[in-house]
Amino acid sequence: MVTGPVQQPSLVARPSAAHTHPAGLPGEPHPAGLAGDVHALGRAVAVATTEPCWREEVLLRLRPVGQGFAEHVRVTEGPAGLYRELLSQSPRLDHGVRLLTREHAAIVAAILAVQQIAERPEAHPDELRHRAGHLLRRLARHRRRGADLLWEAYQTDLGGET
Repeated sequence: MVTGPVQQPSLVARPSAAHTHPAGLPGEPHPAGLAGDVHALGRAVAVATTEPCWREEVLLRLRPVGQGFAEHVRVTEGPAGLYRELLSQSPRLDHGVRLLTREHAAIVAAILAVQQIAERPEAHPDELRHRAGHLLRRLARHRRRGADLLWEAYQTDLGGET
């Protein structure tokens, strides 16, 4: 069994300031870190076309998602990353780690697709909503799978000690 503190890399907290609505209006605070950035992007996409600078707002909210996800990949896949630690202690998790690693490339591609659509002035808002929704669903699914893998690594008792 893997021992040590459990902290999912995508939820690493950073100092939070008072967050605002994607359109700059006061709003409810959202979680810090990548989860908060994803939440802010979702809100920006939800108000797309109802605000005058919606494309710029989506791009503004997408940037920290891309940066946060790049950090997530570095923390999980890096030489001293979480996945290497998990596999050294629990080789049975190899399939799950390989799945999550493959998802990283697909999510990076989805982030770039949203960015490219948001940068095209002629792109239809529905196309942006569709691509952004696809990205948000991928991120949510990846987060769940990562949490499940960590649960399996740190909480599953395969027998022996009690």
